[in-house]
Amino acid sequence: MATTVTSGITRPPDQGDGGQRRLSQRDPQTHTMGVAFAVVAIGMLFIALTSSYVVRQGLGVDWQRLPMPRILLVNSAVLLISSITMELARLARRRGNWQRSNTWVFVTLMLGLAFLSGQLLAWQSLASQGFFLSTNPHSSFFYVLTGLHGIHLAGGLLALTYVAAGSLQQLRAPAAAAGPARPSPDRCSRWLDGTAVYWHFMDALWIYLLALLFVWG
Repeated sequence: MATTVTSGITRPPDQGDGGQRRLSQRDPQTHTMGVAFAVVAIGMLFIALTSSYVVRQGLGVDWQRLPMPRILLVNSAVLLISSITMELARLARRRGNWQRSNTWVFVTLMLGLAFLSGQLLAWQSLASQGFFLSTNPHSSFFYVLTGLHGIHLAGGLLALTYVAAGSLQQLRAPAAAAGPARPSPDRCSRWLDGTAVYWHFMDALWIYLLALLFVWG
């Protein structure tokens, strides 16, 4: 294997696509670890907040339960439906139907935005009844827990936007044109799978928070 020398600078032999293949092999593991780390970190955060919630609830008589805004039930249904549309996007992707997959990703994006809008309406409803962040411990936990969930769900929406952009690029050019600026079909599929895991986790977390805030105790 020859070594190329140009202008006094020794360069390693051309390795062809070997470096790209090694990068592609590392990418699935890196992406999976990233999603797992995010899920574990968020889970630990909410476990800690749950412990604080349970302890604070039993400390004094100043705990005043909030009335549950009805919009939260609608929001829960919207989020559950978004998990179904996410799975439909994955199914279409596995069948090679990029157009349909991207359509379902877009529907999931819209449902996620509808959920966040519903959260704002729920906060507005409680505020109109005189329940604010500092009104009592239960209202404080409600705003903090649902606010943090909304922030993390917004992160999932950003990931979905990236997935949708990659899908559009695949529709506009053949897979042979994949590169740093044009993700490969396999990479787009891995991003969709990872985002789906994160999205389902946020869905389950929301149901848990709803039960904690309005069923527990």
